[in-house]
Amino acid sequence: MSIRKTVLGLLTLTLCVSLLPVVEGAEIVRVEASSSQTQSVLGSTVIPYKEVTLSAQVPGVVKHVGGEVGSAFKQGDVIVQVDETQLLAKRNSVLAQISIAQAAVQNSQAQYTREIVSPRSKDVSAMPGFGLPAMFDIYAVRPFAESFMGNYDSDVGRYTDLMSSATGVSQAQSNLQQAMSQLQEIDAGIRDAKSIAPFEGIVLNKMVEEGDTVQPGQPLIKYGYVKYKRLQADVPSGLVGNLTQDMVVPVRIDGSVSSMARVSQIYPIADPSRHTVTVKFDLPVDIVVAPGMYAEVFLPERSKGASKVAVIPKSSLLSGRSLPSVLVVKDDNKSELRLVRLGSDQGEGMVEVVSGVSPGERIIDHPPAGVSSGWMPDDAKK
Repeated sequence: MSIRKTVLGLLTLTLCVSLLPVVEGAEIVRVEASSSQTQSVLGSTVIPYKEVTLSAQVPGVVKHVGGEVGSAFKQGDVIVQVDETQLLAKRNSVLAQISIAQAAVQNSQAQYTREIVSPRSKDVSAMPGFGLPAMFDIYAVRPFAESFMGNYDSDVGRYTDLMSSATGVSQAQSNLQQAMSQLQEIDAGIRDAKSIAPFEGIVLNKMVEEGDTVQPGQPLIKYGYVKYKRLQADVPSGLVGNLTQDMVVPVRIDGSVSSMARVSQIYPIADPSRHTVTVKFDLPVDIVVAPGMYAEVFLPERSKGASKVAVIPKSSLLSGRSLPSVLVVKDDNKSELRLVRLGSDQGEGMVEVVSGVSPGERIIDHPPAGVSSGWMPDDAKK
């Protein structure tokens, strides 16, 4: 019985010793100051590097659609074709007008040349001969009309005839130029009847089918360059100041793909209704994502020049508590239990403290489990 009691006593003593707080390694440390790494998470969308909407330029019926959504095209390929039969008919009519105008130009130029070489004012059969014989008209009637009647001047008549012929040439050339302009306008319409790929890319959205009737300005397809991709996010105006051109931030796409993105464009104005600024981020070339995917962008909440924040070792947090807390050593060398709000992980076993302690305060590192306010390491008590 005595041996059994002795063994039971030793076991009880060993159990009690194991339940006592282990104070080995506990020490008092200073709260450090460091730059904040707290980040805000914003939702964004994967977009193509470039995106355009091809719209109808002429009215008509769609007679050809090059492909479905996702179809790839090279620069210059025809994606959508609108029927141009009416434009071709108008073009033939204008070509006929051009032929007539060209003939009129040739005729007016011939009349002008004739007026220079053989002026009508020197024609012996012209007035004011009153139908008398030509020789009598030249030597008697015309000198009499010029000297006594004063109603005829051959030089003025020749000048008027030249101007009339020159005006005819100018009008004929103007009519030809007008017809040529109409031809250029129709050719432009025939060219605009084709929606041509402005660059290499794919169809993002198709809004028409073959046989649809379209009007000018009606969207046909959305087309994008997807070899490179971007993220577009509406950033609150309070966080935009923390971003700079070419700054690199972490992103997570579709909840699984983590990568880095570069700030490529910050809009100079904010949305007056939502008070946000549109920011675009360039993604790496080798990342496999599709336009329209949801993505999260992690933005810093503090700029580089902002004040420092408190950083403590993770080992200073009291274990077994629902809320994070530490033991703060006051000026009278007594500890005080204090709740803290944690921020981002600083790495190397350190964590940011948003509130609860300040840089320079003293805390107890590696506190044993179950301790509370008033507990101090043995070395600090001596």
